[in-house]
Amino acid sequence: MGYCVAYKRFQLKMSQRGRRIVGPVCFLERKTVAYEKERGTMQKVKAFGDWLTKWFTLIVIVWAVFNYFVPQTSLWGKSYTGYFLGIVLFGMGLTLTLDDFKRILTQPLMVIVGTVAHFVIMPLVAVLLCWIFHLDGALAVGVILVGCCPSGTSSNVMSYLSRGDVALDVSIGILSTLCSPFMIPLLMQWLASQYVTVPVQSLFLNAVKVVLFPIALGVICHAIFKEKIEKVTVALPIVSQVAILLIIGVVVAANGPKLFVSSSLLAIPVVILHNLCGYALGFGFSKLMYKVYPKGFRYAQQKAITFEVGMQDSALGATLALSSFASNPLAAVPSTFFSVWHNISGSVLSSWWREHDDKHQIHPDSDNGEKGSATKSSDKSDKDDVKA
Repeated sequence: MGYCVAYKRFQLKMSQRGRRIVGPVCFLERKTVAYEKERGTMQKVKAFGDWLTKWFTLIVIVWAVFNYFVPQTSLWGKSYTGYFLGIVLFGMGLTLTLDDFKRILTQPLMVIVGTVAHFVIMPLVAVLLCWIFHLDGALAVGVILVGCCPSGTSSNVMSYLSRGDVALDVSIGILSTLCSPFMIPLLMQWLASQYVTVPVQSLFLNAVKVVLFPIALGVICHAIFKEKIEKVTVALPIVSQVAILLIIGVVVAANGPKLFVSSSLLAIPVVILHNLCGYALGFGFSKLMYKVYPKGFRYAQQKAITFEVGMQDSALGATLALSSFASNPLAAVPSTFFSVWHNISGSVLSSWWREHDDKHQIHPDSDNGEKGSATKSSDKSDKDDVKA
């Protein structure tokens, strides 16, 4: 930049003497202009991504309704749902760094306990609901399959909106996703084999293909390209949400005539109860763990575990249902309903939680959600300022 200033001064001096100097355009000026343009583009992309995230629930509902009435819109993608989900998880891999994996090692108890709670609570609740509502066949398999899936990516957003521990939420999500190729076949064989023959090998191979490979490839790309990847990551939320919309569109289009028959309609209350029971049991479990280990399971961590247990990767459930249970497309219906519902319930719960904390002046980092803790924290910081 110093060279540019000196060159401009030289040009001005010569022009005052009546001489015109024609020289090359300053390289640094060009670079600055290009940087500003690139920065402006990235800000626009980020703004669009924020807008899409804000209205994603409504967009999912509108998109699902549209595909119900115009199924030709998404039927072409039936053979590509695995690739769509692979794109989502590849994007997840691109955002991961060594620090994310170190976090799992630095606080292993909370991450492992949260992951175990997820793979115990949701599958067992699914089986219980199938028994209560007398579900059988493909529909029961679909409910149990979505219960065996790892944590949904939307839980990170909901945890952030409710002022929960996002780092813990992300860590549990990573570990549960990495475990899913092994846990899903095992749990399905144990819990769903009474309804249909479970293709364990197919489930495992499909899960590895659409989960582990894309994540590993994303991590490798991040390690190789490093800073260059950061320019791409701005657009990843948009790409991921579009891919999820495509998967939902395929499932709705493929099952359109079967979605609202009497047998399929039973899946709606089951899915709603499944999700709400997940929230309630996840929160209750984290409260119980607070009594055992109060240092690790504070209020913010309780929120994170609540969302991690209650919200499922229903896009993975739908993809595995279409690939491993292709002869029973009805198995993908519960995942479709779950995709729509858990975005609605998660948004409502995170908003309620935030308003509840503000109303009762609960500090986000309080021990166990004590009322008035925000005021006490503010008074303490004021006293510290006076002492200083």
